[in-house]
Amino acid sequence: MKEKFLKYFKGDTPIWIIIFILSLVSMLTVYSATGTLAYKKMGGNTLFYLIRHGGFLMFGIGIIFAVHRIDFRIFKKLTRLLLYFSAGLLIFTLLCGVNLNSASRWVSIFGVQFQTSDLAKITLVMYVAMILGDNQDRIEDPNAAFWPIIKWVGIICLLIFGADFSTAAMLFLICCVMMYIGGIKPLLLAKLFGCILAGLVVMLLLAYTVPQISNIGRVATIKARIESFVGKGEHSDAEHDFQADHSKMAIVHGGIIGQGPGNSTQRNFLPHPYSDFIFAIIVEEYGIVVGSFVMLLYLFLLYRIRVIVKGCRSSFGTFICTGLGISLVVQAFINMGVAVNIFPVTGQTLPLVSMGGTSVVFTSLALGIILNVSRHTEGGDLALQENDIEKKEKPTDN
Repeated sequence: MKEKFLKYFKGDTPIWIIIFILSLVSMLTVYSATGTLAYKKMGGNTLFYLIRHGGFLMFGIGIIFAVHRIDFRIFKKLTRLLLYFSAGLLIFTLLCGVNLNSASRWVSIFGVQFQTSDLAKITLVMYVAMILGDNQDRIEDPNAAFWPIIKWVGIICLLIFGADFSTAAMLFLICCVMMYIGGIKPLLLAKLFGCILAGLVVMLLLAYTVPQISNIGRVATIKARIESFVGKGEHSDAEHDFQADHSKMAIVHGGIIGQGPGNSTQRNFLPHPYSDFIFAIIVEEYGIVVGSFVMLLYLFLLYRIRVIVKGCRSSFGTFICTGLGISLVVQAFINMGVAVNIFPVTGQTLPLVSMGGTSVVFTSLALGIILNVSRHTEGGDLALQENDIEKKEKPTDN
């Protein structure tokens, strides 16, 4: 049985196990979290959302399987094209995007809606990995890697910022971590952080002193959520308070061992219990024990990625695996942190657990690339650096 599994599912076996466990947790929790909603909106068909979500998970696993079987260096050749395409989609989303939750984050093409920022996250990480990998021999020169990276990080994050502050901030931090790991001078990163923080402080000051500023983009929502999080009473966001309170109720009701599968009460009150607050439902039904187990799965995923990176001899593979791995784990902990009220409400999903086609598809793409890197690393196929391969491909002068 094990030999048959390893024959088709290459790469890091523990990561495959994590994928299947998280998918199982997702199916159980989504079924419970959407039962009431499906009964009301789908004429009593309580299986409607479960079947749809199961289809997305199967499609996602298919993406992981397909992507992990090809040579990940193909993505390096497509990186710039995908980056331009992502930037164009983000602009299109800002101008013509579908308005959901007071923000234009979605675009509809041929009747299919998807969140363009998810594609932008992966392509920007790929670009940062490519630039860092290609310039390791002159990484201390700001013009070699730092400025080319910052240019595109600024463009992509600013395009996302108008509709989704949390995703823009998370993506910026992940790129900075990649640059630090890649050898960019800490002083340059410190100056960059200083400028960004100064800009955010100025924006908040203007939001409080100039009423017109609060009407621009998501400024009012960001301000209200910050005030709610720090407990500013009459200035707080009622929706945020409602979400945070019922999420904490769910966790308290869950206790150590939970109320049992399908016995959640807060699923009937929490907005988006199947996506943004799915971790609260997991804890309510299965207890802190299972909630902690889910958290440990993401930490173990990060550990396995570290093992892959240590064995990888490809610069591009090292950085793309690091960036995508950190992105998935950070997003997971932000989602769980929101559920326990450590962070303000952000709208970040729990990777491979939350219901949502876009989230599942792009999480699967990221995991497929990670497994791809591990497959080539374990197989010894990447004994040469990309630069060495390029030199061999170039014709020699006679």
